[in-house]
Amino acid sequence: MQIILRQTGECIIRRAELSDIIPVMEINLKTLPEHYSDYFYESLLAELPEAFLVAEIGGKHVGYVMCKTEYGFSNFKKLGFVKKGHVVSISVLDEHRRKGIGTALVEESLIGVKSRKCDELYLEVRCSNNEAVKLYEKMRFFIKQRLKTYYRDGEDAYLMAIEFNY
Repeated sequence: MQIILRQTGECIIRRAELSDIIPVMEINLKTLPEHYSDYFYESLLAELPEAFLVAEIGGKHVGYVMCKTEYGFSNFKKLGFVKKGHVVSISVLDEHRRKGIGTALVEESLIGVKSRKCDELYLEVRCSNNEAVKLYEKMRFFIKQRLKTYYRDGEDAYLMAIEFNY
């Protein structure tokens, strides 16, 4: 059963289902250099379905976000050991960017991660991806650190995070 979370213009944001894995993989292959096995997508869908979302326009997949939960230490306000949400991958097809779809995906994934009582949500983004960095900063993420040679091609990443206050 499809659970529609939001409509942004002609785009709907909904929870992913197993049948969405192949279209999500196709978007990933078209738009990002980092790729994953079908098992990895399936495991993230099973682990955190509240934050594995797809964007569709007219029944065609145009974007996705997938997250997982982790445990670790945080220096955020001296929280210590915390439960964290991690945006593993997010992408929108080039021809559908600048329509608010990426923002809607991140906002809905925040809701999904919060429903699991995570203390923060973090992600990695290429330092050269100024558009994405600005989007995340607008959503109150901040740069925690620069990760040297994070990507396979040697590019650095920013580790960005947002803290939740319950």
